[in-house]
Parts: sequence; structure tokens; C-alpha cells
Amino acid sequence: MQLLLCGGGSGKQNTLANQKLNEIIDHTRPILYIPLAMDENNHPYDSCYEWIQSELVNVSVPNIEMVRSFEELASKDLQQYSALFIGGGNTYKLLFGLKQSGAFNNIKNYVNKDGIVIGGSAGAVIFGYDINIISSMDSNDVNLTDTKGFNSISGISIFPHYTNKKAKLTEEENEARFKNFTNSIIKFSQEIGEVIALPEEDAIYVNGNSIEVIGTRPYYTFKNGLSNKFEIENKTIRR
Repeated sequence: MQLLLCGGGSGKQNTLANQKLNEIIDHTRPILYIPLAMDENNHPYDSCYEWIQSELVNVSVPNIEMVRSFEELASKDLQQYSALFIGGGNTYKLLFGLKQSGAFNNIKNYVNKDGIVIGGSAGAVIFGYDINIISSMDSNDVNLTDTKGFNSISGISIFPHYTNKKAKLTEEENEARFKNFTNSIIKFSQEIGEVIALPEEDAIYVNGNSIEVIGTRPYYTFKNGLSNKFEIENKTIRR
């Protein structure tokens, strides 16, 4: 099992994660792109496909394939792919569709057979312990009740986009947004469990039992309501 769980960035923000992906994949097999966290009415999958081709332009594979439904994903033979790329969007929509269709177990079996996954934002959060960590950012419009993820990082949940500002917001609005996220994470860490909060420039790299962070900006951990800031040089979390 090798996972690259990204903090939600794109382009130059994901340079190191994409370089790592290019190092570890089988270059003779395609990548499967999964854009299903997105609402296709607002983000047509054809435009998502154009984005992923640009995003992975420096990753050497024969081609990138894309699924358009959870049912299609559930029926896929995932072993024919060098990696799965699970994109961002609404985390509740994504996990609900994966579990309802059976695609959740298909991905789980792929990962357990030494599969490689790169996930961004929602596509990263689902590999943590519980996706309710994202409740301050995503709405649960699908009324998902089983919010447990793949739990691939030893009981830790993942919060993306942490400390990144939105260009369209004022400084005061960004500060209020950050405070809201932080308070929500603290409460989650007291009631549910440990959290890693990643900026968009960082990614968690899981290689078997080894867990480390790669990227360019500090990341944060939360446990029992207490937070710690780590510079990227202190990247090893567990071995």
C-alpha cells in the first residue's frame, strides 16, 4: 500500500506529491481518475478530465482513464491501473457513493493488494478515520450516517486546506474562516480522535506502516484538544 494524501492544492502546490507519484508507479499502466466527489452539474467531468491531464503532465503513464459513475467504479478491475487519482469535491457525496455502490470495497481490495492511490482534499479525507472532521467545510446533503473512512493512517483523520487563504475573501473573513476550522478540529480531536491538518502544499505519504509528510509548509496535529505545529523537516509521523 502506498498512498499520497494531498492537502487540496493543484499545479505547483502538488509538485512534490506528483514527483513522488512518478517515482513509485508502474509506467506501463494507465492511471484511473475518479472525479466523483464533484457535482457534475457545476463541474462537468469533461472539464475535470482536462484538468487532470494538465495536473499530471509530468507523470509518465500511457494514458489517464476516467470513470463517470460510482457503479462503473465498483465494476472496474482496478489491478490494471498503476494508480488511482481520487479528486476533490464534497467528501460526504464521495463516501456515500463509494459505500452505496460497493466501490468502497473495490478500492479497499486494490489498496490491500499493494495498490497506489493519490487523493486530493475529499479524496484524501476518506482515507482517514472519520470524515466528519470536514463538517465545518463540507455539507452532508446526502445524509450520510456511516462516516468512517478507510482508516489507512492508524486512526488519524485528515483536514485539508488548513491555513490557506481564499483570494476572494477579505483578511477578516479569512481569519474568521480559519478560526471556525480550528475550533471544529479541536472539538473533533477531543470527541473522536487525532487529526492531521494539512495546507494545500503538503501531502501525507503512506508506505506500508511508514507515515510521513512531504511538502513545503508547516502542518499541524491535534490530539485531545491540543495542537502542535511541525515544520516540514520534522516529517516522519510513524514508522
